[in-house]
This record gives sequence, structure tokens and C-alpha cells, in this order.
Amino acid sequence: MENDINIINLVKKGDVRAFDILVVKYQDRLVYSVFKFCKDFELSQDIAQEAFVKAFRNIDKFRGESSFYTWIYRIAINTAKNYFSNKSRGAETYNEEVLDGALSDLSLNSDNPETLLAAEEMKDAVNQTFQNLPDEIRSTLSLREYDGLSYEEIAKVQNCPIGTVRSRIFKGRELINETFSKLGLSKSWSN
Repeated sequence: MENDINIINLVKKGDVRAFDILVVKYQDRLVYSVFKFCKDFELSQDIAQEAFVKAFRNIDKFRGESSFYTWIYRIAINTAKNYFSNKSRGAETYNEEVLDGALSDLSLNSDNPETLLAAEEMKDAVNQTFQNLPDEIRSTLSLREYDGLSYEEIAKVQNCPIGTVRSRIFKGRELINETFSKLGLSKSWSN
């Protein structure tokens, strides 16, 4: 983070090329994170690029209270949300990979078609539960479980108290675990 601060200070002093270092460092990670929201690679690239442009134009507003990635991530997610609301393209969607670890006990390598079908139905039911979570809970849980952000980073990204982050994660895990229980899965989704 200290290295990023040094680079940002150079950018603030007018070194435009220094910002390229940040773009190279975080571009792939940011595109991948945005992709989880929109499931469209080209759109993810466009949104990430727009986020970097916004970050560059507003670099003086970066106060260093969080990492640069947390700041640019928040800009990108807000840009994606604005895109979807402005284009009336619907709610954000999330990649099923968030649930893959939680469903690892399903026998997907079985030769038995009934076992495969049952496993796929369970995965679909749990994914549906995840998709039906309230937006705040779903996005918070995704940031934690999929992006691996800390509670503090999530609080900064979502501009909410850390207690709210903890509450959302607890509630989301609780709802997912209820689905596991209903499906007869012994696995619980917790950290």
C-alpha cells in the first residue's frame, strides 16, 4: 500500500505516466471483479477502464484511508451499478463460483445420472437462494467470500459501518445454511 501511496503522490504532482503503473497493477483484478457483477467480459473491461479514468480525474480526492484497490473497486462497482440502472438492464447478477466451495461435498464426479441430477438440483437451489438474497446482503457476502475482502475493506467499499457488514454476512450465511439444511447437506457456509 505504501508503494501505491508513493505512486499516487507522483500522479498528484503531475506525473501522468505513474498512473499507468497502477493501471497495470490492478487492471486484470478489477476487470475480473466487475465481471462477477455483469457476466460480460467486454462490458467489464469498459467499466474498469471508465473507473480508472474517473480515478485519474479525481486522484486528488484519494485520501489514503483505504488501499488504492479498495478505492478503485468502489468506483468500478458504482460505475457498474450506474450503468445497469441507466440502461435498465436489470439487477446485478453474480457468478455461481461463490457457491462452489460450499458445495464441494456434492458428488459431481459420479457416474450415476441420478446422483448427478440431484447434485445439480442442489446447486441450482443454493444458487437461487444466493440470487434471491437482498442486494446489500448478496453484494456484501460476495465481496467477502468471493473477493476475499476484509470486513474493514467491505465497510469502506459499501460506505457503511463494520457492524453492518458483519450483520449482512451473518444473515447471508444463515440464509444459505438454511438452504443447505433443507437439502440435507451437512456442510455449512461459514468462515
